Amino acid sequence: MKINILLVFLIMFSIFKSPLANENPSLYDFSFIDIDGNQVNLKKFTGKPILVVNTASRCGFTPQYENLQNLFLEYKDTDLTIIATTSNSFAQEYQDTEDIKKICLVNYGVGFVTSSPMNVKGNNAHPIYHWIDNQYKKSPKWNFFKYLFNRNGELVDSWSSVTKPDSYKIKRKIDNLI
Repeated sequence: MKINILLVFLIMFSIFKSPLANENPSLYDFSFIDIDGNQVNLKKFTGKPILVVNTASRCGFTPQYENLQNLFLEYKDTDLTIIATTSNSFAQEYQDTEDIKKICLVNYGVGFVTSSPMNVKGNNAHPIYHWIDNQYKKSPKWNFFKYLFNRNGELVDSWSSVTKPDSYKIKRKIDNLI
């Protein structure tokens, strides 16, 4: 009886294991729901550098959406992927994705990948952010923290909210990856 229970547990674990169960997961092992309710599997970006930014629509740093869009347009002919992970972890994001879309599309004309709201801190943080914290000891201190990953899905650098996405120091790192 104990062996049967153990076998069932092992089978269930192998079917439902999380990316964190992998010995050396990378960013490409994760997925999330985008602003339109579609599943985005980061495997489709394998081999591409990715800039991940946790965003919020009602924050003093929200105008950085414009800087992100400028960066997106500047690098649109490269394989750089920009992902905004909307979050209310700091109580500055709408819960309704339609409200977030209005900010992103109407005010800033966002063309990059944008997630539906997710937690970026604490026990309920999205697995991507748990992984970043566990693997690299980096967690966002506020909205608009930026994380740049190389073509292997490994963190290259991160920047605080005060560093604009299209700053020279971020673009220099991106240029080294593309």
